[in-house]
Amino acid sequence: MKKFFAMLLTLAMALSLAACGGGSGSGSDSSGGSQTSGGSGKVVKIGVFEPATGDSGAGGKQEMLGMQYANKETPTVEIGGETYNVELVYADNASDAAKAPTAASQLVSQDVSLVLGTYGSGCAIAGGPVFGEAGLAAIGVTCTNPGVTAGNDYYFRICFLDPFQGTVLANFATEKFSAKKAYLLGELGNDYDQGLLNYFEQAFDGECVKASFPTNTSDFSTYLNQAVAEGADVIFCPVSIAYSTQIVKLAASMGLETPILGSDTLDSNMVLEAAKGSKVQLFVSTFYQEGGAPDFDNGIKAWLAEDSTAMTNNGGNDTIAAVTAMGYDAYYVALEALKAAGSPDKAAVKAALPSLSYTGVSGAIAFDEVGDAIRDTAYIKTADNAAGAWTLETVQTAK
Repeated sequence: MKKFFAMLLTLAMALSLAACGGGSGSGSDSSGGSQTSGGSGKVVKIGVFEPATGDSGAGGKQEMLGMQYANKETPTVEIGGETYNVELVYADNASDAAKAPTAASQLVSQDVSLVLGTYGSGCAIAGGPVFGEAGLAAIGVTCTNPGVTAGNDYYFRICFLDPFQGTVLANFATEKFSAKKAYLLGELGNDYDQGLLNYFEQAFDGECVKASFPTNTSDFSTYLNQAVAEGADVIFCPVSIAYSTQIVKLAASMGLETPILGSDTLDSNMVLEAAKGSKVQLFVSTFYQEGGAPDFDNGIKAWLAEDSTAMTNNGGNDTIAAVTAMGYDAYYVALEALKAAGSPDKAAVKAALPSLSYTGVSGAIAFDEVGDAIRDTAYIKTADNAAGAWTLETVQTAK
């Protein structure tokens, strides 16, 4: 009798798991939802190394949305003549470089074939050695710091790097505004700011006036007045969201007419809000802007409208973040790697990556000898201050 009841209990548990969507085709989604590939049969796992919590949680969730939408759109892949369901396996690095190695180790233990992520170069640099030691390839999505791939043969990336970004903005300043003099402003001691200022200066065909402000500066009037006094044709300030919102608000109150150029850190709705209703000319470089791929735009907006969790993770509206488009492209690069490998074996996948090329919604993607993206374009968008929205200005190339 006990054996009979045990059999009944086992059957009940199996039916319960089936009703809840359990099985090899689903994975836990640390961003608050679930991801199911559907169908049955062979499964290949792709690790998602992203922050779902912490300071970068909002950006990480938006980056993951691109992967999740792509997985919904294309839930299977042909590998070596067989069809595999694609399972996304999540590990939250919590926006913390100290926690990133643990999250990376978690993915290694889940027998994934390769990894996507992460939003935030610090966590990518911290988690990278874990992937390298395990012989597991990772594809960075929007981590722009050169240190992500330096010295790590297992880390690749699909985004442009800061030297490229600085060059693109210098070219744009010349082509858009015929600028002969640029005022460069960054935070003192900030490697990101100062690096981009140097890259801009090296590429700019004109005179540069450089200035640095100390940490915790709250009054930028001296710097903006200096830019005007110097007769600068453009102001380039690749600073944090906190500083850029202050600078843009001050420029608006001053009635500043000099165009302000910013890097991807200024690609923020908070900065956009600071410019709203003013005459500030604000331009930022980024990875993607709505209008670049209409089919993708329409498809993901429709998905957001029908998935309340996805809409919440996107900030409550259907504005497409550049990092979402990059997450989408990263997923398809991963599929191309699996196809080229002809096997879900991590060593075969890593070996296939260097020679891959793919054209995504964000542009052409290929890797150089370091594993960095060979990128020749970036999206430049401008603030429509009347509408309070970003609009695509141009797709800019680097000379």
